[in-house]
Amino acid sequence: MKAHIETTDGLQRKMNIEISQADVQNAFAKVYQSIQRQVEIKGFRKGKAPLTTIKSLYKDRVVGDVAQDLIQAHYPKALVEQKVEPINYPEFEFDDPKENQDFKFTAIFDIRPEIKVKKWEGLEVEKEKHVFNEAQVEQALNNVRQSRAQLVDVTEPRPAQNGDTAVIDFEGFVDGKPLPNGTGNDHQLELGAKQFIEGFEEGVVGMKVSETKTISLKFPDPYHSAELAGKPVDFKVTLKALKKKELPEITDELLTQVGVKQTVEEFKASVRKDIESSDKKRIDDAFKNRLIKKLVSENPVQVPASLLKEQKATLIEDFKKRMKDQGMQEADFVDYVKKWDADFSKTASEMIQSSFLIDKLAVDHNLACTKEDLDLKYQEYAKQTGLEESRIREWYAAPDKASRLSYMITEDKVIAMITSKAKIKEVDAKQLKDEAT
Repeated sequence: MKAHIETTDGLQRKMNIEISQADVQNAFAKVYQSIQRQVEIKGFRKGKAPLTTIKSLYKDRVVGDVAQDLIQAHYPKALVEQKVEPINYPEFEFDDPKENQDFKFTAIFDIRPEIKVKKWEGLEVEKEKHVFNEAQVEQALNNVRQSRAQLVDVTEPRPAQNGDTAVIDFEGFVDGKPLPNGTGNDHQLELGAKQFIEGFEEGVVGMKVSETKTISLKFPDPYHSAELAGKPVDFKVTLKALKKKELPEITDELLTQVGVKQTVEEFKASVRKDIESSDKKRIDDAFKNRLIKKLVSENPVQVPASLLKEQKATLIEDFKKRMKDQGMQEADFVDYVKKWDADFSKTASEMIQSSFLIDKLAVDHNLACTKEDLDLKYQEYAKQTGLEESRIREWYAAPDKASRLSYMITEDKVIAMITSKAKIKEVDAKQLKDEAT
C-alpha cells in the first residue's frame, strides 16, 4: 500500500491511496469464495460450484463489495502511516476495482486545526448590573387579582376607553354587501386587546352608550381569507353597554382561592426570590455569551468547512422548528434564512471555535469532566427534579446525552476559570453594548 497527503483548501486534506494488484486479487478471491459458500446453482451442490462459474454469474455484483472491503482494510492503516486524524467522516472517490490492476482511491476529509490560546486571562467583558424592579412583584400580585376579576357595569356617564369591555352589536359590509360571518349581537369586546382587525377597537374607543357609528377600515394584506386581503370594509357598530374589570384586594383568602398556600407576605417573598433568580440567570447567561465571544475574538481558530456546514445546518433546522411552532410559513422561512445567511454562518463559526478553545483550555489546565463531576451533577439534578438518582443516571446512559453533559460540565469549569481572571465591568442594562460587537 502506498499513501500520500495533499493539502487542498484550508483544513481539507486529500489522501491518495494505492493498493497493489496482489491485494486486490486477494480481495476479489475472498468475495467470490464467500459467494461460492452461500449460493445454490443448478447442477451443483451448495458450495461446490466452480469459481469460474461464480465469476461469470456475479462479476458485476462483487466490485462494490471488493471496493468496500479494500477501503475498510486500508484507509485506517493509511491514517496511521500518515499520522493524520480526520475530524469528520471522509468522502471517498474511486473507480471500480479490476482484478488484474492496482486499486486507487482518494479520501477527502478535514483535520482539526492547531489550537493556540494566546489570551484568556484579563479578558475585558461587560456584565449587566442587577437592579431589582419591585414593579415585577406588583405585576405578579396584579396577575392574581386579574385571575379573580369581575366585570361590572360602568355607571358614570363617560365614553369607552381602553381596558373597558364594550358590549356591541355590529354589521360588516364589503362593496356594499353584508360581510359573511361579519355580524354579532351583544358581543363583548375588550378594548385594547387587539381581538379584531387593526383600527376596529380604536374606532369604538370614544363612543358613548347607545351611540351608533360606522367604522371604515381595510383588511390587512396578507389576510387568512385571501379574497378579503386589502379590501375596504365598513362596520356599523352600536355600543349597548360598557363594563370594566373590578379587581379584588390581595389577601390571604384570595391566595387560598387560587391554590397558593402562603400568606401575602410569604407570597411576595417567594415571588421576589423567583424573579431575582430568573434575572440573575438571564444576566449570567448573557455574560457567558459575551465572555465566549471575547475569547474567540482574542484567539481566532481556523474552522473546518465540514463542521461549519454541519453546525450551520443544525442552527437553521432548530430555527425552522421554532418558527414553525410560532406559525411562520415555509416561504417566509426561506426568505428569512436567505436574508440572514451570513449571521447563521457567523454564529456557527463562533460555536465551533469556542468548543475548540474550551477543549484546549480544559486539557491544558486539567479541567476535563471527571466521574466525580458527573456524580455531583446527577445528585444535583435528582434534588432539583425530585426524581431518583438512578433514573437520572439511566437517562444519561445514552452516549449522546452523556457526551453533551460531559461537555457542559467541562465548559462550566473552563468558563469559571476564565471568569475568575476576567476584568468585568458592571453597567446598567441601557448602557450595555450589543453582544455582537
